[in-house]
Amino acid sequence: MKSPLHTRFFNLFGPYGVLLFLLLTGLTVLSLSRLGLIAWQWDRVTSATDLWLMISQGIRADLIIMGMLLAPLALLGPILATRLAWPVWRVLVLVWGVIAITLLVFMEAATPAFILQYDLRPNRLFVEYLKYPREVFATLWGDFRLPLLLGVLITALAGWAITRLMKNWLGTYNKIWPFWKLWLTWPVVAVLLVVMVRSSVGHRPANPAIFALTPDPLVNSLIINSTWSVYFALYNLKHEDRSAEVYGTLSNDEIMEQLDKLYPWLQPDGDRPFPTLNYRQATHPRKNPLNLVIILEESMGATFVGSLGGEIPVTPELERLKEFGWWFEQLYSTGTRSVRGIEATVSGFLPTRARSVVKLSLSQQNFFTIAELLGTQGYTTEFIYGGESHFDNMASFFIGNGFQSVIDQRDYENPTFVGSWGVSDEDLFEKTHQRLSEAQQHDEAYFGLVFTSSNHSPYEFPDGRIELHNPEKQTYPNAVKYADFALGNYIDRARQSDYWQNTLFLVIADHDLKVFGDSLVPIERFQIPGLILGADIEPKRITSVTSQIDMPTTLLSLLGIDAETPMIGRDMTIPEEQHSPGRAVMQFANYFALLQGQEVTILRPGQSALGGVYDPEARQLQLTGEATASDTREALAHALMPSWLYRQQRYDMPSKPLVLTAENRDGKALNKQPGNNHG
Repeated sequence: MKSPLHTRFFNLFGPYGVLLFLLLTGLTVLSLSRLGLIAWQWDRVTSATDLWLMISQGIRADLIIMGMLLAPLALLGPILATRLAWPVWRVLVLVWGVIAITLLVFMEAATPAFILQYDLRPNRLFVEYLKYPREVFATLWGDFRLPLLLGVLITALAGWAITRLMKNWLGTYNKIWPFWKLWLTWPVVAVLLVVMVRSSVGHRPANPAIFALTPDPLVNSLIINSTWSVYFALYNLKHEDRSAEVYGTLSNDEIMEQLDKLYPWLQPDGDRPFPTLNYRQATHPRKNPLNLVIILEESMGATFVGSLGGEIPVTPELERLKEFGWWFEQLYSTGTRSVRGIEATVSGFLPTRARSVVKLSLSQQNFFTIAELLGTQGYTTEFIYGGESHFDNMASFFIGNGFQSVIDQRDYENPTFVGSWGVSDEDLFEKTHQRLSEAQQHDEAYFGLVFTSSNHSPYEFPDGRIELHNPEKQTYPNAVKYADFALGNYIDRARQSDYWQNTLFLVIADHDLKVFGDSLVPIERFQIPGLILGADIEPKRITSVTSQIDMPTTLLSLLGIDAETPMIGRDMTIPEEQHSPGRAVMQFANYFALLQGQEVTILRPGQSALGGVYDPEARQLQLTGEATASDTREALAHALMPSWLYRQQRYDMPSKPLVLTAENRDGKALNKQPGNNHG
């Protein structure tokens, strides 16, 4: 009678047979998942690349992660796969194998929902936000309930199936190889694993960048697998202060040479302790300081603004309000996360491949913000949020860098509505109105950063406020329309208030809701609305390409504050800047884009930079080939400079005359109830 197939299989390959079994199982799981994702995204895949190339390169990427998962077992094989230690080996192989295959299945099962949200395979965000379980679960349950339940079910079934299968196979294998045979074959196994993991004969092993074979980031991410994608992203966190160097290198002097050429106000001065420090005189001198309120609108990108070419025009209030102020027709965010919008808007800091400085350790103190500068001018500075201010490390960053107090969900008494992400935008603006009124009453100069949250999945907001755009209430078009409604109501109220003539408002989005597309960098999805109004601002249209990093320098000029800051952003109050081609910088996935007028330079990890032309009317990017050396150096200087300044802690002001007292540290600078020093 013939032995079962798996017994003959193990007799042939000995204890290494289980490694081969796990390898084939893993490759099958990953290949089936990839084929399913390809079928789902068929149009984008077939328009971007050859199907066989994608499948063959996908198997190559899968061999890398499988080699990494099998290496510990292979290293221990000659020691534990012996007659004396066989029971230990069998348990180890069973536990390790079940965990490895279940992990692969779990990551692939989680991939479709992640793609729906971010248009990429899971990356470091997949792990980064696990520290906020309440908010993340609310988002998953509200928007991805079916994928979540299916993913849990598929993962559980996979874990059960692989456990039973391995127990059955391991239980019938008893022909243990002699010691000499184990050690004689072990070098061959080790070499094969090294070849699998390196997947390259070059100086460096393969990494996800070499699988970026198409101009579509989603298709590139489908070539690899989700487990390796997340692993590599987390591995790079150890080196994130130098993460931009994957695009290329320039010396510090070369970086400043490029930036000094593009930003003449930087005034080169040898080895400057703060290399980008520059003095600029305000174009609007004022006898008395104005209040400043920055309203950072969550995910309200140009997608939702009809006059900006939006596909879902649900911001009638913003469209109405733009007639009263400065309206930016080509304003672009620096990234795709809220913390990117924060660092750009309050610090004028360029984006990097690393996490935002809001989260990084070296920027939790002694890092420039306009709150720090305004504090030296006698302003009360405050962050007002409707949710929990610890999210994304915001409270710690703000309190450490010039914000004297933080108001968050704990500081609202009897709010009208509370959702998964905190109180409603109406409650948020009611608090803003209170704080500004109190500042006006006490003749205090006031700066508030107001961050909305109603337009955040699962899109919860009060009933009866708006005529729904979609029949189903909890959808993002309805949430955007509600956020727009709350904004319009507040600005109308502010215009009737005593503080209106003394207050400058900036309404700006942090980023668009879903940044996706088949372009290497979907520039059209980085466009956001921006509106400056209040005080003595007259209506104006600014057509120049503008970045979020230009906003704080412009605001300081409108406030009448002459200042020396490290910000390189342009002052859009200067007529020449309003009519110049302009420039914007964008970080998307692993790519960095510099848009100058309509000319685009895109930096890619480990590959040559690409050039292209962006048509703002058609909202399309056309790549034209490799970028010129000069364009590449200009883009590279923008990408490398923020990492260098962060690493050496050289993005700050040279002196800080303001000393916070115990009183204003507790948020009582306006002699009232207030914000707490959360964080």
